[in-house]
Amino acid sequence: MKKEIDSEKINTPSVSAASRLMQGATILAVAGIISKVFGAIFRIPVTNMIGAEGQSYYGAAYPVYQDFYVIATAGFPVAISRMVSERLAKGDYINAEKSYKIALKVSLALGIASFIICFGGANMIASGIGNPGAAASIRAISIALLFTPITASLRGFFQGQQIMTPSAVSQVVEQMMRVCAGLALVYVFYKTNLELAAAGATFGASAGMIVAMVTLLFMYHRFNRNRADRIAASAVINETEKERLKELIEIVIPITIGSVIMPLMMTIDAAVVMRRLQATGWDLATSKTLYGLISGYCDPLANLPVVFIDAICISLLPAVTTAFTLKIKSDLDGNIKTGLKTMMIIAFPCAIGLIVLAKPILLLLYPRQPEEAAMAIHTLQILSMGIITLAIMRTLSASLQGIGKISLPVLNLFIGAVTKTVITFILVGIPALNINGAAIGTVCAYLTAAVLNYLGLRKYADVDLDFKSVFIRPFLASAIMGASAIGVYKLIYVIHPGNLTATAIAILVAVAVYFVMVFLTGAVTREEMALVPKGESIYNFAVRLHLAK
Repeated sequence: MKKEIDSEKINTPSVSAASRLMQGATILAVAGIISKVFGAIFRIPVTNMIGAEGQSYYGAAYPVYQDFYVIATAGFPVAISRMVSERLAKGDYINAEKSYKIALKVSLALGIASFIICFGGANMIASGIGNPGAAASIRAISIALLFTPITASLRGFFQGQQIMTPSAVSQVVEQMMRVCAGLALVYVFYKTNLELAAAGATFGASAGMIVAMVTLLFMYHRFNRNRADRIAASAVINETEKERLKELIEIVIPITIGSVIMPLMMTIDAAVVMRRLQATGWDLATSKTLYGLISGYCDPLANLPVVFIDAICISLLPAVTTAFTLKIKSDLDGNIKTGLKTMMIIAFPCAIGLIVLAKPILLLLYPRQPEEAAMAIHTLQILSMGIITLAIMRTLSASLQGIGKISLPVLNLFIGAVTKTVITFILVGIPALNINGAAIGTVCAYLTAAVLNYLGLRKYADVDLDFKSVFIRPFLASAIMGASAIGVYKLIYVIHPGNLTATAIAILVAVAVYFVMVFLTGAVTREEMALVPKGESIYNFAVRLHLAK
């Protein structure tokens, strides 16, 4: 007889599927915000110390690492999450645990092989992308490949059960160690050797990964104290090791290919852009500076909302898988709509805020490099539009993976990457656009994949989105916010010509205006706010202010 399993009450009937999704996303988002704060603490002083040239080494190493990372581990958290959530939906804890363990073994073997190739071939790789000085940075960060398989697999194991706290805690401690180790090494070397300083910065990622792994192993040990009870309560479903391995491969290969594509797009910027700039008249030094603008100044800011995107997608995939496995159409539709609308409520204000305040924000963050910061303004404004298209693409990709269409979002992203390559090659070759051509290519790549994902989701899950609720209302609230932000900035700057004061007040006003407008425009409802921790209290506060009914 099939028995029910109590795994941290993940299927408690009194808790709605959408509420579980938002609670998990909130936990991961909070951890992500904390990690981003540490990341800013790290990247801002590093950029101020090593400048655009040092960033060209640092920025070149990360795409290379990401390529090896996705080969070794990137497909496994998603695969483990999906395999575990699917089995737990059937009450099968035994095979859920076995799925995690076989995935860990395969991932660990790939991680060791990737480390050997990346560390040993650092000189050849750096020369191949036209930046020989990045070799030391590549070696320093390749050490992380020995520890990422265990870290990634454990995160996938917990996420598949919709238990997000271990992932959140490990993410925070990882960033803390990255900041401490990386900054210390940069400070030691930046005055004497920019290549070693950049390598010290990348080694921070390796140190952080080690600490994250130790943290997760400790939490897994504590979680397993109740293992006997879960095994006893598990449904007994016959499943062979060969079947699990086959399923793992069928999920991991397309997801890994898809995961390679996004860092490959960054590698395009590291290789094609540098060579294209030099081929169209820019010297090597200027090309390094231009590439350093996008990798060192713009990417960290444009990627800030990714913390929310990741949090929602990680929570969305097992929720969609569970609903799809149990054939609960209302939960399936509700989870996809909730995930995408939440994305837009976050992505629109982030994108518009960065567009209208690009100049004051860049000058505020990089006071020791004012000329380079000013050069990066238009690039940041273009990349900011990619926040919206990336959010849509990622949400719909997670939804497609949740319903078992693993390869489709990969194919769509590949088409987007081809689009980026063509657009980047053409536009970077136009001297007036130069590095901005790469930014435009990135936005177009995400947009192409997002549209294709939506068409696929409509075909295979019969999902028809409410565009007014999901897109138009959040955009309207964000547009009004953006207008108020730039207006307040200019007014305050006239009264008190100080960039820090004007920017800080403009951001505070923008936050207040957006809070008001999301209720006045009906971008959020009482039912939607109730899904968020403390959301009911926030909505009641809006009612008392006569912003909502």
